[in-house]
Amino acid sequence: MRTLAAVVLALLLATVPSAAQASGDGAREARRQLDRLGCDAGRPTTRDPHTRAAVVRFQAANGLHQSGRLTARTRHLLVADRADRAVRCDRRPVPASGDGRRVVVSQGQNYVWLVRADGSVRGQGGMVDDPRELRAGSYTVGSLCGRRAKIRMNTDYSGRLWLPYFTRFANCGVGFHRIPLARSTGAPIHPEWLLGTDARTSSGCLRLSQRLARQLWRFAGVGTRVVVRR
Repeated sequence: MRTLAAVVLALLLATVPSAAQASGDGAREARRQLDRLGCDAGRPTTRDPHTRAAVVRFQAANGLHQSGRLTARTRHLLVADRADRAVRCDRRPVPASGDGRRVVVSQGQNYVWLVRADGSVRGQGGMVDDPRELRAGSYTVGSLCGRRAKIRMNTDYSGRLWLPYFTRFANCGVGFHRIPLARSTGAPIHPEWLLGTDARTSSGCLRLSQRLARQLWRFAGVGTRVVVRR
């Protein structure tokens, strides 16, 4: 009897979908809402890493636990009659960070804002970083340890990667740059849809999309303040 009961229980558990395995109309509606909210949901399955990254971005923007799963709280905020109250993945309010022209970094949200002197936002987007290498606080774009503040096509320590649009602001070697490119092929080492998540970790720098890296390169001249928030 115990064996039979165990088999029945196993069969029941195997047929109960997890929140991350939502399917059918519910999953399609979640993807539709994620795309509508600028989260870039990827292919039509919640098991796809691209879609899970979109869920993480949505959770980060809305102060939810960043599990990448369609939890009850996540689904609750995504349903049609509540989605209008949700914060978009690609247009988020700037965290408290003082006044004036500045770059604001939220390590908790894996997100960056370029803020003009009048408080308007010039650009924003997700990032990949390593919070163990950078403490919260205020920094300034500039030359450190005898190294130039801005290098159009920097390289990593191994010499195997390009770091385009490198803008230095902390700890000698920490700066903003585009997702690294393999020097052998010119290809990015990971896709842009991983930005805004913890699915990758950098070597300390803040990796940005090509578009945001270019914007920051032009926006953040020497002396620009960088505010890092947890």
